[in-house]
Parts: sequence; structure tokens; C-alpha cells
Amino acid sequence: MQSVKKARLVLQDGTVFEGTSFGYEKSISGEVVFYTAMMGYPESLTDPSYKGQILVPTYPMIGNYGVPRQKEEDGLPAFFESDKIHCSGLVISDYSFDPSHWNSEKSLGDWLKEQQVPGLFGIDTRALTKKLRDCGSMLGKIEFANEEVDFYDPNKDNLVAQVSTSEVKTYGNGKYKVVLVDCGVKYNIIRCLLRRDVTVVRVPWNYDFANEECDGFFLSNGPGDPAVCDVTVQNIKKILAGNKPIMGICLGNQLMARAAGAETYKLKFGHRSHNQPVITPGSNRCYITSQNHGFAIDDKTLPTDWEPFFVNVNDGTNEGIRHKSKPFFSAQFHPEACSGPVDTEWLFDLFVENMAKSK
Repeated sequence: MQSVKKARLVLQDGTVFEGTSFGYEKSISGEVVFYTAMMGYPESLTDPSYKGQILVPTYPMIGNYGVPRQKEEDGLPAFFESDKIHCSGLVISDYSFDPSHWNSEKSLGDWLKEQQVPGLFGIDTRALTKKLRDCGSMLGKIEFANEEVDFYDPNKDNLVAQVSTSEVKTYGNGKYKVVLVDCGVKYNIIRCLLRRDVTVVRVPWNYDFANEECDGFFLSNGPGDPAVCDVTVQNIKKILAGNKPIMGICLGNQLMARAAGAETYKLKFGHRSHNQPVITPGSNRCYITSQNHGFAIDDKTLPTDWEPFFVNVNDGTNEGIRHKSKPFFSAQFHPEACSGPVDTEWLFDLFVENMAKSK
């Protein structure tokens, strides 16, 4: 018989969900968000873009295949998207105490305890998701008995500074040299670049990279509100004045837009899933994409020399931008996936093609 402890999820509007702990037992607070992916929780939990958030998977059974045994490829852990869990907490419906998978080395609960991240199961995640969908993402807190905490809004803090590298790191020895601005980069972005004969120079979010000798610049994903990353935006403005190819993903898409002069805004409940359909304006070609973001670009504020690259089919929001004459483009979704579909991995090929043309 497993030893269990009761706890509760309290939303900012006063709604309470009673549950049972299967992770680390400490009270925490953050932004409660849902995501609709059916698999890939090791990748999602280690995605730095979830910093400060309490994650609610809509798929009912979580933990059934445990946590994969780690190995390194190109100096990066093979099955994780960073070196640790970044979300503040995990809230699920049904937890599997006895995981089964040939590559599993531990249970999800044991991993959460090691990383000091609380987890609750036995929550009606269908009801919780409907509330978040109707009311929008809201602040919440996981509380244990006699350990109350205040509500905390992570989007008011510079979360990027908390997840970015603190030093310059180099990966690979490829034909093309790319400066990657780390705002919370997923490791599979680096893997995708390395597979394309690229040397990746990973620099901190506030590093002045404008005068670096390279063939192109890459703006990574990351957590929180792009408006708090003005240092990065000012550095991006410098490289937009040049002609070296630039590619951005997720937060990188928003930061490039702000550097170009556009505005961003917070979505009602964000896009977090493996099944977001996007389309290129003027075409009927649809791609299914992996996404994790709570903010978006206001298309109406894009300068005249920029245009939308992709649009979300579900709600019409921006999913990428591109310059009309220079080799600059970005995507709001994750072409590197991991986890998720790889329909749009060709965007990395486009980036490399732009660098080849610019040499």
C-alpha cells in the first residue's frame, strides 16, 4: 500500500479541488494552465517555457511509462529538454504507481520528489480544464495542511533570466556558425541545428551578441511575458539592421516582433498541445504543430516590411512572422517538437538555406 497525503488546489477565484499528493510535499503557487498532449510528459516538464506554471494535462492517465533512463547525445540528455523540471507543480487525474516501459528507470512520483516539485492526482481535470478554458488561465496554489502560501503571478517576473544559461557554451563543429540566444532553449532545438552541420554558440539572454562573428542568429523559446525582456529586444534591433539570417521560435517569435516595432498581448488560456493547426496566409497548406505559449503578436501592429508567416486555424492568432525582403523569419510553434509532430522541421532547413545563400 502506497503512503499518500491529501492536499488541495486552490484557484484565485476561490474554487477548491481536493486531491492526493504523489510528488514533493510543499505548498507552491503559480499560473494554472492546461495542455492537451496525450504523451511526452518528461519533455514537457523539462521545457523551460513552463517556468512558474502549474501544469494540468487533460489526458487522464499520467506516469504509466515512468521516467526514461538517461544517456547523453552531443553533450545533451537524450530524453529531456533541459537539465531539470521547470514547472512549479503538476495536477493530474489518474496516477500510475506502477510504471512499465523498457527504458524507465524511476516513477514520475519519485522524479518529482527528487526535483522538489509537488504533484496532485485524483483531481477532476476535465472540470478544471473547462473552468480554465471558460475563465482563462488563472493563478492557483497547491496547499498542504498548515502550509498556506500567497498567490504568485510569475508573468510579472523576468522568468527568462531564471532559465537562461549564465555563460557562453559551444556545441558541435559544423560548417555554419549560429549564435543562439538562450531565453529558455529546448535541447531539441540544439539537436536539430547540430544535425544540419551547424556549430551552435549558446549565449545568455542579456548577452550583447550583435557583433559576434557568425553565419546566423537564432532566438529561442522561453517563459513569461516578452515585454519584460527589453534587453534582448534592444540587442535584436541591432541585428535587424543587418542582413544575416535570423530564425526564432516561440518567445523568440515575440521578441523579434517587438524588436521590429510590433506589440504583444496575453492570450486567454494560451496554446499548449501537440495538435494546433496552422496555415500559411494565401495557401491551403495546413501543418499540425506542438505549442506552448501564453502570449501572442498583434498582427495589426506589424510594420509594413513584415508579414504573418503562419496563422492559427482555431482562433486566427499569429503563429509566425517573416520579413518581406531580408532572411528573417520566426514561428510561434515548435518545429523541433519533442514531444509532438515534426510537420514543420523543414523550417530548420530553410534557416540553413538562408545561411548558405548569405555566405
